[in-house]
Amino acid sequence: MTNTPSALALHDHARLMAGYNRWMNQKLYEQALTMPHAEVVAERGAFFGSIFGTLNHLCVADVIWLKRFAASAVSPLAELDAWPAPTSLTMPMADTLPALWAIRQQLDELIERWVMTLDDEVLARPLDYHNTRGLPFHKTLFFLVIHFFNHQTHHRGQVTTLLAQQGLDPGVTDLLMLIPEAS
Repeated sequence: MTNTPSALALHDHARLMAGYNRWMNQKLYEQALTMPHAEVVAERGAFFGSIFGTLNHLCVADVIWLKRFAASAVSPLAELDAWPAPTSLTMPMADTLPALWAIRQQLDELIERWVMTLDDEVLARPLDYHNTRGLPFHKTLFFLVIHFFNHQTHHRGQVTTLLAQQGLDPGVTDLLMLIPEAS
């Protein structure tokens, strides 16, 4: 990744966010995996109910978006053809947190490989897709990738709060920690 604003490219943003995604998921799962299963799945009043429900939603949403992105170019995302298409935003991806963590790690590895295939030309292309309600959209891939990573950050923030309410601290969560020093 380059360090000067004039040399920054759209793909640099995607690569930074993919690294941040993996880093934060590791931190959150490390904390959540110390909790008893009953506590991880306990209803906590969050939008997706529990810590597990929120982490599961992130996996579901990532699969939905990655399957859409797979249509934009030949890439490692073709591996997702073997994965079932989520039928809802809460479709169970696993029964236990360790099993969900295994899925999360596969997704994070796939995301990092995928963003390495992106260049600014690909990111500038439009992507036609349908949302989960079947409505059609035509949007620039780069902005959809920004949404993809922002969605993850949004829900990981919720998990961070839920963990903090249980006395667990994942430590520093700021993207700032991964931004390289300027030369």
